[in-house]
Amino acid sequence: MVMGLSMALHEESVVDPRFGPVVNHDLADYHVATCADVGDVQAHRIDEHDPHVNPMGPTGIGGIGIVGTSAAVADAVHHATGVRVRDLPITPDKLLPGLV
Repeated sequence: MVMGLSMALHEESVVDPRFGPVVNHDLADYHVATCADVGDVQAHRIDEHDPHVNPMGPTGIGGIGIVGTSAAVADAVHHATGVRVRDLPITPDKLLPGLV
């Protein structure tokens, strides 16, 4: 969930338009949220069998938290501001294009 929050609000690859390489290729320039950046987050597993996932039925736990998080953050931003941002990360310049 923290990774999904980071994807929605912080993570962005910046490409040099002249030659095409990624210019923020290390963690000094590419901000990634950690557990220290968020408050209390709790995940609850619902025991449910889905026979369509794979022959054995179980799903991986890692992808479940990240998939909907950025969409939920974008929805919350839309609900609060009325602006629908469809390009991550959500930054102030995308919310107020004429003012920033």
